[in-house]
Amino acid sequence: MIILGISPLDKDATVSLMVDGVVTHAIAEERLSRQKMHAGFPRMALDMVLRLAGITADDVDHVMYAFFDAARETELMHKNVASDYALNRRGGKIPLHKLIRDAAKRVPLRHEAIPGLGDPNERMQKPWHKRLYYRLASSDGIFGDRTNARQFRQWLDAATADHQRYESELLAGLREFGLETKLERVEHHASHVANAYYASGFDRALVVTLDAYGSGLSGSVSVADDNGIERIDGIETPYSLGTLYESVTSALGMRPDRHAGKVVGLAAYGDASVLGDVLRSLFEWDGGHFRFRRSSDLYLSRYLSTRFAKIDLAAAYQTVLEEVVVRHVTHYVESTGSDAIVLSGGVAANVKLNQRMLAISGVRRIYVHPNMGDGGCGTGAAMLKCRELGVRPQRMASAYLGPDYSEAELAQALRDAGLPAQRQADIESEIARLVADKKVVARFNGRMEYGPRALGNRSILYSAHDPGVNQWLNHRLGRTEFMPFAPATLYEDRNENYLGMDGAEFTSEFMTITFDCTASMRAQCPAAVHIDGTARPQLVSAESNPSFYRVLTEYKARTGISSVINTSFNMHEEPIVCTPQDAIRAFQLGRLDYLAIGPFLVSAVENEQSASATARQVAHASS
Repeated sequence: MIILGISPLDKDATVSLMVDGVVTHAIAEERLSRQKMHAGFPRMALDMVLRLAGITADDVDHVMYAFFDAARETELMHKNVASDYALNRRGGKIPLHKLIRDAAKRVPLRHEAIPGLGDPNERMQKPWHKRLYYRLASSDGIFGDRTNARQFRQWLDAATADHQRYESELLAGLREFGLETKLERVEHHASHVANAYYASGFDRALVVTLDAYGSGLSGSVSVADDNGIERIDGIETPYSLGTLYESVTSALGMRPDRHAGKVVGLAAYGDASVLGDVLRSLFEWDGGHFRFRRSSDLYLSRYLSTRFAKIDLAAAYQTVLEEVVVRHVTHYVESTGSDAIVLSGGVAANVKLNQRMLAISGVRRIYVHPNMGDGGCGTGAAMLKCRELGVRPQRMASAYLGPDYSEAELAQALRDAGLPAQRQADIESEIARLVADKKVVARFNGRMEYGPRALGNRSILYSAHDPGVNQWLNHRLGRTEFMPFAPATLYEDRNENYLGMDGAEFTSEFMTITFDCTASMRAQCPAAVHIDGTARPQLVSAESNPSFYRVLTEYKARTGISSVINTSFNMHEEPIVCTPQDAIRAFQLGRLDYLAIGPFLVSAVENEQSASATARQVAHASS
C-alpha cells in the first residue's frame, strides 16, 4: 500500500510517502527550490520522492491532500462573520484605552543592553498619522469594530482566492504526473491530529492542534486511541492563536511566517505584567473553549508596539499565549483523564509553550510532531488514509526522511567546486577534536531532516562554552536572533543537564520543547542557555543517529561535556542545505572554519591558502 501525502500549497509545500504504514520519505520543496517556505505545487519534491523510493506514479495507490476543495473551504471560512462582529460589539468589561493607559504607568526603564537591540527600551518608530490610525482602528467602539470586521472580510477574500489558485495548481501538477485521479482530500485539522497521534506511538492521548486556519478551524482537541479519534472541541475561525502571534511578530517588524521564534526569544527579556491585562481582556471562556475580540485586528499590536518597549510587547503576547493554552488544555486533561498530550499545528512550534504544557498537572508524557506546521499535514493526511484502510501507521522513529548522497557524489561536488579535501578514517572523532578546539564545523551527512529543525545531519556545530558565539556566528551567517543556539546532548546525560525531562525524552530527539537547565549545564554550556535559564535540546542516542552520537561521545571524552551547539546549516533567510552543492556554497559564504561532508574534511584556511597560491601562479604566468 503506497500513499502520497501533499501538504497545503500556500506555504512550506511538502511531499510525504507512506509504504505499508511506514513514513519512508518526506521532502519540502523549499530545500530543492531554495525558496524559503516555498508556496505552490511541489514538483521537485514529488519527483525526488518517487525517484528515491524507486517507484512510479503507477505504483501509487492514493494521493492525499490536507484541505477540502476551494468551494467547501470558502463555505467553512465564512461561517462566523456575523457572530464575530457581535462578539466585538459587546466589548470588554474595561475599555481598552483605560487598560492601555494603566499599562503605561507600569513601564520600567532599562539600561542593560540586549543583544540584537540598539536600546533595551526600543519601540517601533512610525509617523504620527500611522500611530493615530492604529489607535483609532484598534479602539473600542464602532470604528474599531468595523475595522476589525473589514480586516476579517479582506482575509476571507484573499484566502478564498488563494484556495482557488492553489486548487488549480494542485490539479494541474498532479495531472503532469498522472496522479490526478488518485487525489483524495481530508479536513486540515484532522491531518494535524493524525500526524501528532500516530507518529508519537502513544496508545492513548489528548491531541491538541493550534494554527492560523484550516477547514473552518484554528484549533481542535481530540481524544485518540486504538478505537479511533474523537474530536471534543473545535476553535472556530477567526479565533486563531496562530494569527494572534503572527500579528505581534509583524508589529515588531519581522516576517510572521518565519520569525515567530525570534519573538519567543525576545519575550524572556521583557515584563509581561506591563501589557498582560490588555491582552487578557480580549478573551472570553466557556469551560475550556475560548474566543477573543479583535481576532482579525492587526492594528492593536501595531499601536502597542509604538507605545511600549518591544521586549514588553513580546513578553505579554508570549505569556498570555501560554496562559490561554494551558487553561484550554488543562480543562480537557481533567475532563478526559488523559495523561499524554500530543501537539501539532504552527503554534506547537512555540517551544516555551510546549514546556508549559508538559507542566500541566496530570500530564506525564508529551510529543510534538517534528514538522508541526503545515509542512507536516501531508504526512498526517497519508496516515489518515492508512488507518482508514485498516493499517495503524507506525511510530515515526526518525525525522531523517530526505535524500542522502553517496561518497562518490560528495567527492565529485568537492572537485567541481575546486575544494581540496581530506578523506578521514574517523570523521566523527575529527569533528569532535575540532569542536573541542573551538572551531566551527559545518556537518553534512546522511539523510536530510524533515521539518524545520536541523538535527545533526545538516547542522553547524560549535562548542557551547563561549557565550559570545551567539553574536559573532549569527553575524557570519547573516542572522539576527534573540534565542541562543540550541544544544545537542547525549541522551544518557539528559538528567545531568536538564530538569523535568521525564515523559518528553522522545519528542526531545526532535528539538521541539525547552527545559530548565541544571547548574552544571549553565556553567559548562552558557552559549546554549537562554537568559531565562532554559534551553531547547536535541537528545542524541546511538539509535537515533549513530554517527552524530559518536561525535558527541568523542567530544565528551575530550572535554567532559556532553553538549555542543547545533544550529541549522544555512545562510540567513535561506532553507537548510539539501545537496552537497548547497553545503559547499553555505560553507564558503558563511566563512566557517571546516566543512565535514560525509567522510571528507575541508579546511577554510587550507582552501584560502590554496586559492591565494593559485591566484599568484596565474598572476605570475600572465606577467
